Amino acid sequence: MLSRFMSGSIRNLEREYSCTVRLLDDTEYTCTIQRDAKGQYLFDLICHHLNLLEKDYFGIRYVDPDKQRHWLEFTKSIAKQMKSQPPFTMCLRVKFYPPDPAALKEEITRYLVFLQIKRDLYHGRLLCKTSDAALLAAYILQAEIGDYDPGKHPEGYSSKFQFFPKHSEKLERRIADIHKTELIGQTPETSERNFLQKAQMLETYGVDPHPCKDVSGNPAFLAFTPFGFVVLQGNKRVHFLKWNEVTKLKFEGKTFHVYANQKEMILTYFAPTPEACKHLWKCGVENQAFYKLEKSSQVRTVSSSNLFFKGSRFRYSGRVAKEVMEQSAKIKREPPEIHRAGLVPSRSCPSITHGPRLSSVPRTRRRAVHISIMEGLESLRDSAHSTPVRSVSHGESFMPRSRSQATDASDGMAVISDEAYSPSDSVLPTPVAEHSMELAVSRQINGAPCSIEEEKESEAGTPSHGEGRDFVDGRFAQEGAGGDSALSEVEQVNKFVLSVLRLLLVTIGLLFVLLLLLIILTESDLDIAFLRDIRQTPEFEQFHYEYFCPLRRWFACKLRWVGGLLINK
Repeated sequence: MLSRFMSGSIRNLEREYSCTVRLLDDTEYTCTIQRDAKGQYLFDLICHHLNLLEKDYFGIRYVDPDKQRHWLEFTKSIAKQMKSQPPFTMCLRVKFYPPDPAALKEEITRYLVFLQIKRDLYHGRLLCKTSDAALLAAYILQAEIGDYDPGKHPEGYSSKFQFFPKHSEKLERRIADIHKTELIGQTPETSERNFLQKAQMLETYGVDPHPCKDVSGNPAFLAFTPFGFVVLQGNKRVHFLKWNEVTKLKFEGKTFHVYANQKEMILTYFAPTPEACKHLWKCGVENQAFYKLEKSSQVRTVSSSNLFFKGSRFRYSGRVAKEVMEQSAKIKREPPEIHRAGLVPSRSCPSITHGPRLSSVPRTRRRAVHISIMEGLESLRDSAHSTPVRSVSHGESFMPRSRSQATDASDGMAVISDEAYSPSDSVLPTPVAEHSMELAVSRQINGAPCSIEEEKESEAGTPSHGEGRDFVDGRFAQEGAGGDSALSEVEQVNKFVLSVLRLLLVTIGLLFVLLLLLIILTESDLDIAFLRDIRQTPEFEQFHYEYFCPLRRWFACKLRWVGGLLINK
């Protein structure tokens, strides 16, 4: 607690902060902001840098020292929202997925949404059948390397790229066949538009899953899409409520409630921490306002709390979806030029570079993300059948392993089963660390600053980069693990002390209010037996004549004096 207060005092002495925002193509935009700069200022800088006008679909995400994700609030000071020490590191991401991304007005906006959905596909948040997966990957190939050329693309060229967290050789061949025969002549813009049209038809389009548990303790993922509230469980969509059916969202501590007008249905789920539950609630409030309301003037401040938990009064700031579409139709300018860089295959490992560059983005070193070849993408609509695959695990899943997974674990095998929905193989519902450990080590060796996402281990137990570095050197990070556990114990003690202090302050405040109310009642003319008994006690008479009466005369004198001044004026 003392260190947090001290860090806040030191931070307030600084007048400027360095801020780095990782863009959707993995390039970085660095700027200097004033101490009192609001989130809107930084967001406008980035949109100007990207030459982006349809900016309402995007937002800035950051991760606090407790590895909790947040969306930067544009109406508040950046420094007051960040709990870490400067320089600050954040990410530009799609916050509100367009209901029809192919119908966006400008190509630059469609291109950025294309990069986001390609990222969702790569991290396993956009699930689909194998046939759909092959078509989506072929669209990416066509958009970024052009038509098939036997001289440039040898046999098995599609296996050099990684589009999904797992896939098979059969899927690689199918991707190449589609790219060779069905997409010849398509321009990058056409391929990207077809990719978006196909992606929006999938059930998990726009899903940013939040790990929770239901009332029975079963793991589940909650998400908000352009069309409504979704609950994914056991690789199935167990609940789907359209936005006009959702009447209220509420959180209390770690408990999240969804009220629906279908027979007064109430859905209750439990988040891992109160902070995660609050983030889930804020995301729900913003998505409901953006997609449901007709005008931004209809947005109201909402609150959710109770006596013993720190609540929140929150208001969505910005235009709603209908207003954004109307404003986009008024855009009249020459389309900004987009320079797309193609995919660069790696001979040593299957890889994919995350994102071509915009014309306004400086050229930087592209980062290749290594991931092991795994078999099969299972659809939410498919029946439950286990598919054995070879995998290098990146972390423990939020969902329990199936029996076949547990059996093969001892043999170094992992089984991906559609009985358990997992947003990605690295089990990062929203990528806290979107780059591999190898990337983090190379960045540190080269002297490049690591982002918040790279410095924090995942909520699912992914090893921290310090541990990964020790493993590369041939030893395990025992001391680091002990330090992390000690730090977590200190944080738990701090949270407990804060909870006790909060409860104590609330109790003292209530007692003070009750005391004032009792004094007012006893000094009033109410003729009640209880009050008469109090007035007859020696203690009340002493208080009345020694304290209350002089205080009343003093107030009366002050009022007469103020009244005299007003009359003279």
